[in-house]
Amino acid sequence: MDASREPGASIAISAVPNLRDLGGWPTKGGGRVRWGLVYRSTALDRLEGADMATFAALGIRSVYDLRTKGERAAQPDCLPPGTEYVVLDVIKDSAVAAPAKLLDVRSDPKAAEEMLGGGKGEPLFENGYREIVSLPSACAAYHRLFMELTQDEHRPALFHCTTGKDRTGWAAASLLLLLGVPDDLVMQEYLLTNKQLLPAEKPVLDHFRALGGDPDTLLSVVAVAPEYLEAALAEMSKEFGTVERYFTEGLGIDEGAQKALRAALVEHF
Repeated sequence: MDASREPGASIAISAVPNLRDLGGWPTKGGGRVRWGLVYRSTALDRLEGADMATFAALGIRSVYDLRTKGERAAQPDCLPPGTEYVVLDVIKDSAVAAPAKLLDVRSDPKAAEEMLGGGKGEPLFENGYREIVSLPSACAAYHRLFMELTQDEHRPALFHCTTGKDRTGWAAASLLLLLGVPDDLVMQEYLLTNKQLLPAEKPVLDHFRALGGDPDTLLSVVAVAPEYLEAALAEMSKEFGTVERYFTEGLGIDEGAQKALRAALVEHF
């Protein structure tokens, strides 16, 4: 791949905003995350025609859907023939399931105000991020995702949720941390969602305004904030101490499998 490519650059497929390669980020050991092996995105329910052809050209073998049953039913993925499709419901065990509330409130100003108004959105999502570090369903989902990424037959791979920002954001952040990408660059990659997703959400915000809602109420739903990822990182630190112990003790991915992930996904010069 072209070494001059910018890490985190958006892949231009109109039906899939917030689609990007996790390759290119430098690691502390002097390496770089390999291009073209792991991707992240929004839901893939609108792929067709030229967009489907462009997506198929990425050569993605496996798609990991991190959404709930209701989300999948409302917006089922459309994939190129032969693509492996794996369901990993990260927040199945959550009593709140904040990241999955997107479809419930984006067209209902009253529900949005009740759920998110008065500054309630940010704490709700921060709690959701703490949950995805330690929920049994989250640990089981991320265990399978990362274990399968060690195996050639599942790569190139893509993982996604609905808007590709929360469950997907933690998957990307924790993986990059394990690979040795510095903390500040992991946060930089995470915050790219605001640049790549928000323009695509403008019709949603405009529709919400037309229904009488205040679009600012939805910002916690359609955007990310440093505080969200920081909440997950603090929970990881409290429960496990380090990202390596999170993988070992939380996800059940031992040191050998962690080394296999690094060997597969990091190149050295």
